[in-house]
Amino acid sequence: MRISDKPRDECGVLGLSTPHGEGVAQLAFFGLFALQHRGQEAAGIAVSDGKRSRLHKEAGLVSTVFTPEALAPLTGYHAIGHTRYSTTGSNAERNIQPFLVETMHGPLSVAHNGNLVNATALRDELLNKGFGLTATSDTEVFTLMLAAAGGQTWQERIERTLPAWKGAYSLVILAADQVIAVRDPWGFRPLSVGRLPHGGHAVASETCALSTLGCVDIDEVKPGEMVTLRGSEIERTQVLAPQPKGARCTFEFVYFSRPDSVWDGKSVHHARQRLGIELARESMVDADVVIPVPDSSIPAAIGFARESGLPFNDGLIKNRYIGRTFIEPTQDIRERGVALKFNALSENLKGKRVIMIDDSLVRGTTAGPLVKLVRDAGASEVHVRITCPPIKHACHFGVDMGHDNDLMAARLSVAEIQEHIGADSLAFLSLEGMMRAVNDTESGEGYCNACFTGDYPLAVGDAQAKLAFEGVIA
Repeated sequence: MRISDKPRDECGVLGLSTPHGEGVAQLAFFGLFALQHRGQEAAGIAVSDGKRSRLHKEAGLVSTVFTPEALAPLTGYHAIGHTRYSTTGSNAERNIQPFLVETMHGPLSVAHNGNLVNATALRDELLNKGFGLTATSDTEVFTLMLAAAGGQTWQERIERTLPAWKGAYSLVILAADQVIAVRDPWGFRPLSVGRLPHGGHAVASETCALSTLGCVDIDEVKPGEMVTLRGSEIERTQVLAPQPKGARCTFEFVYFSRPDSVWDGKSVHHARQRLGIELARESMVDADVVIPVPDSSIPAAIGFARESGLPFNDGLIKNRYIGRTFIEPTQDIRERGVALKFNALSENLKGKRVIMIDDSLVRGTTAGPLVKLVRDAGASEVHVRITCPPIKHACHFGVDMGHDNDLMAARLSVAEIQEHIGADSLAFLSLEGMMRAVNDTESGEGYCNACFTGDYPLAVGDAQAKLAFEGVIA
């Protein structure tokens, strides 16, 4: 059961290579902590001493998966790690990453953030060649294709394989004495690299993980770029030409990324405050107080309050110890729903006209209960403001938003949604306003806004076949 109505980015990836090998698994552990928000179902770390690879992965949070006993055997100079959310229906243990296979060239481990739109066709090619696939994950396809590729080096094998991959991927690859990171030519998902303070380098889905490790000289891995880390050495190669238009996921700024991360040279926290400012300019209403739905909406609510001149205050308190997974879907929990995760501060709400800021509305399962919670706490009016446009289309590039028919805005008008959730008014930020906040221009060029517009940057193929591949449907 999912108490939250938020879309889920399906992974966080990390890789690091050190010249001394001291505490490499511990460093990976710390880095994955900083990426926990990108995946709370499972975690894994693979390490290599240059000859032998070791792997530990299982379902659970980073803190529970990597006990001191689990970390102790993970010795080496190089490591990759992964935090995972799964596509609904495909959260089996066999899909937990990294994947580790033995090849004729030595052990190979791979972890991935994104989604291949042609994974079904690639899987069928592997099956026709006699490969046995045990998982329902794109990452296994990546791993086996690399293992089967020709070439003298792993870099050559990657270059020969890359043109076949269509879609979103930020990959970390552990092979013998090196970590290799690759980002798709569209740049869908974030990936950055930095220099470790005591020697070596690290790469991660977000800069917040690199900052946690004390990295300096942090830089974005460019779309279509391959970065090789070997201890104190780093090699950067443009292996695929970047797509001229680019397709960075706008939702990284709206919700996914941690606010202390920087992407495309922009502070996520600053972008979220600007989302709130633009929202206030577009959809102001007479009110007494602005409150966020914590935590990701806090910067936007501050921006809205600042622009509107209204006071900002806490109206909802979040229980941060309610996980997003492993919650038994009993009838009692279904009935309690949002009340398990949020409680209202009636002293800040009673008798007041409230503007409630949230970052997104996906299935619409929590907006109504939140409005009721605020109203029951004594608010005289509840006006809901959303910091992005209505989400009407499924994502095929690594985000679990559900399917088109799961999305409330795909079925109902804004007026109908307002009535459904019981708000006194409802407004979404326009696409132009969102892009002004994120990119200083109303143009969406360089970004993927397909979940709002239905205009996918590349053909997404047979969605039903991909769902069958992932085990979501039979």
